[in-house]
Amino acid sequence: MIEGIVGWWRLRTSREQRLLLVMLALIVLVAGWLLVIRPLSDGLDRAQRRHGDAVSALAEARARAEASRALHRDGLGAAPLPVDAFLSRTATEAGFTGARIAGQGPSAAIIAIDAARPQAFFAWVRLMERRGLVVRSLSARTNQDQTLAVEAEFRARTG
Repeated sequence: MIEGIVGWWRLRTSREQRLLLVMLALIVLVAGWLLVIRPLSDGLDRAQRRHGDAVSALAEARARAEASRALHRDGLGAAPLPVDAFLSRTATEAGFTGARIAGQGPSAAIIAIDAARPQAFFAWVRLMERRGLVVRSLSARTNQDQTLAVEAEFRARTG
């Protein structure tokens, strides 16, 4: 087989031989680009993208951890007892005048509100958590007028 290729090569003129060598060099360059450089470049791009995603996820996790630590650090300790009187006072201050509150002993209460703006309600819940209450259960349904009908059970934080 090699003899056949050498014989074929010798039948070419020197100009054809040079053109064939240039063609083979270009084929090697293109094959090297497609088979080596391009996959390595794509792999590097994917690795950089994954690294960026991991850095973002780490930053989010650290921010959540700091917010959690701040919530526990800024908390005012145990909620004033009885919880139902405390919820009644703070709900009225927050503008939930139609709130129905049922005490479940001195350290727990259930509150029901027929119409509350979602932003105002969840800001009030966060304030209650800072003041030492824990939401044990929460049920919310949307009303026709962009408000929520909510029922939540709060308990005093222990420990």
